[in-house]
Amino acid sequence: MRKLGMIGGMSWVSTAMYYEQINKGVIRRKGPLASPPLLIESLDFAKFSHLQTIGDWDAVAEVLTDSAKRLEDAGAEGLILCSNTAHKLYDQVADAVGIEVLHIADVTAAKMVRDGVKRTGLIGTRHTMAEPFLRERVEAHGISVSVPDPGTAKEIDRIIFEELVRGHVSRVSGRTLKTCLTVMGQARQQAVILGCTELVLLVDPVANVLPVYDTTALHAQAAVEWIITEPAAKADEAKVEVQEAEHA
Repeated sequence: MRKLGMIGGMSWVSTAMYYEQINKGVIRRKGPLASPPLLIESLDFAKFSHLQTIGDWDAVAEVLTDSAKRLEDAGAEGLILCSNTAHKLYDQVADAVGIEVLHIADVTAAKMVRDGVKRTGLIGTRHTMAEPFLRERVEAHGISVSVPDPGTAKEIDRIIFEELVRGHVSRVSGRTLKTCLTVMGQARQQAVILGCTELVLLVDPVANVLPVYDTTALHAQAAVEWIITEPAAKADEAKVEVQEAEHA
């Protein structure tokens, strides 16, 4: 299995979900005693969130790229950013290291394409909903993306930062999100993307008015496939070694 680096702590709640889902996914594929080789760097979310709030994205990029380099130096063969919003700096992180970085929007869009989705809603932090970094990545796969009205978007952002990142789950907030998804369905969206890793705490991907694409689960599934899939170069080397042994 390949060693995966995880940049987490954005928040610890979502990082815990990633860790659990990746481990369970590897167990399903490799057996009950299997454990994936993981390196986790958990960032200080208070500092990370503050830098986002004041708009110092250069500092955020420095935090993420430094973390990525440390994980690469420690032996990580690939990386994931355990946060949708952090993908605003995906290009800087990917350019800073010489290993693969799995993009959360690519794996989500790939699943939607397979399911025939052409129009989807997107909910997440204010940055994810208002800025193009995630939306355009999904739209590049031929999927139209819409976001909630400004008032609803502001309330969703509040729910994320004042409740979900602290592990708090409110029935009132759950109803707010259910209403948002109902409105999206009435607007003839075919699905909704949970573009914040903690949103699954309030939105049931199975029992809902629209098909729900949980980016955390899809990213974790992609990480499992990456971990257990042997690189093509190593597979070719192994094949050559077998052939040489057979002819020895």
